[in-house]
Amino acid sequence: MHPFTSVTAIAAPIDEPNVDTNQLCPTRFNKVPRGPKYARVLFHDRRFEADGREKDFVLNREPYRRAQIIVADRNWGSGSSRESAVYALYEFGIRCVIASSFGDIHANNCYKNGLLPVVLSDAEVSDIRAQLHERPGATISVDLADQTVIDPAGRVHRFEIHPVRKKCLLEGLDDIARTHEYSERLAMFEDEYRAERPWLFGGA
Repeated sequence: MHPFTSVTAIAAPIDEPNVDTNQLCPTRFNKVPRGPKYARVLFHDRRFEADGREKDFVLNREPYRRAQIIVADRNWGSGSSRESAVYALYEFGIRCVIASSFGDIHANNCYKNGLLPVVLSDAEVSDIRAQLHERPGATISVDLADQTVIDPAGRVHRFEIHPVRKKCLLEGLDDIARTHEYSERLAMFEDEYRAERPWLFGGA
């Protein structure tokens, strides 16, 4: 996966709590092969009429069509475990979602796909969204190494992240790539295991 180090970008405010994964990626799109088409899947039923015409939704408006950050409310990504919800965010161009809480499985899927979920307090996310409404098109800076968010007013907000999650995002390591980091140790273990238990492998 692509590493996540930092991003300074237009941020879109989404004021609703409990935005679930079925809104992010409606069920009928779950089996669509991952790729650019997922950009249109994101919030599909809230962004498009049945005939394809756009509805009035925040991500259909300028300048938020170019947003790479979403500042949400609480319990973002609740609901089913579908990883396709993260595909939809990522292919649209979203690299970071800031909220006061996340659905656990959705947050885990974000980490595994190079998208950073940032948890700030209710008061912080509410204040940042208010700034974004006052200044449409305002940018936010998120720095993973420093674990900071700089809001449009220039205030710095610190966030926590597990060290392993941080390492994987900074280095672009998915689960398979991270396992390959231990390939020499795994090979040594297998050699020792075979030597100690030859009868399991057809030896004497």
